[in-house]
Amino acid sequence: MANLREIRSRINGVRSTSKITQAMKMVAAAKLRRAQDAIISARPYAYNLQDLITHLLSRVDRSTLPVMMQRDEVNSVLLIVVTADRGLCGAFNTNIIRHAMQRIHKTYGDLHRQGNVKLLCIGRRGYTHFRKRDYDVMEHHVGLVNTATYLDAANIMSGALERFLSGEFDRVEVVYNEFKSVIQQRIRDEQLLPLPEEEPEEAESKYHEFVDYIYEPSEVELMEQLIPKHLNFQLFRTLLESNAAEQGARMTAMDSATSNAKDLIRDLQLEYNSARQDSITTEILEIVSGANALKQED
Repeated sequence: MANLREIRSRINGVRSTSKITQAMKMVAAAKLRRAQDAIISARPYAYNLQDLITHLLSRVDRSTLPVMMQRDEVNSVLLIVVTADRGLCGAFNTNIIRHAMQRIHKTYGDLHRQGNVKLLCIGRRGYTHFRKRDYDVMEHHVGLVNTATYLDAANIMSGALERFLSGEFDRVEVVYNEFKSVIQQRIRDEQLLPLPEEEPEEAESKYHEFVDYIYEPSEVELMEQLIPKHLNFQLFRTLLESNAAEQGARMTAMDSATSNAKDLIRDLQLEYNSARQDSITTEILEIVSGANALKQED
């Protein structure tokens, strides 16, 4: 059994760690409230914009819109991977990295072996992981997710759109954690380019298919203006989702760590009490034995 000094040192160390995890939980909770408000405010605009574009697509010739053109063969792919900059958030980063690797090797295995799958990493954890393993990281952004603005998302998306339109990539996808609740995140992989034709599940169309709407300017001109805004805002929403999911995962992880630390302190305290009791019992036995020895000498 460990001596009293070692057990007392362990108790103090675990207690200090518990204070740190408790503070990190409180910080994550404060950040989560702001991140949750931001994503809840952004979702209606994103879904309504997507709904409008879906409605307009039924009224225009898709061949006039380059972002809608499905390539006959997918020969090159740009995968945008959104992770956190820091750890201590449970399996948040591990799950998204594992999902991205499965996407690369199972869905685009042949293209990956040919060197035609490029990565755009947003977040330090994903960038560090893929760079160390010699994946083709074309571009990376660190320190962006927690403070992302629409302009940041627009700058990243404009570069991806330009490369798609030039033919450098035949498909652009994003992999990220979607915020569902404080204790639940859902990994999503979505195709950004070419623009998917199907209507999103989350949005219910406000446009009746038999109503002849009149648009000024024309539908094609509206699409040319709306599609870049739509792509920029979808990536911005993705960053907001990831930030809220990260804070929720960190708060849950730190709460679990704090609870585990308290359980460990309780176990160590029992071990300390038991060791102290054994020590006292041994000392009493030694005193009694000494006293008896003195009596026998007398």
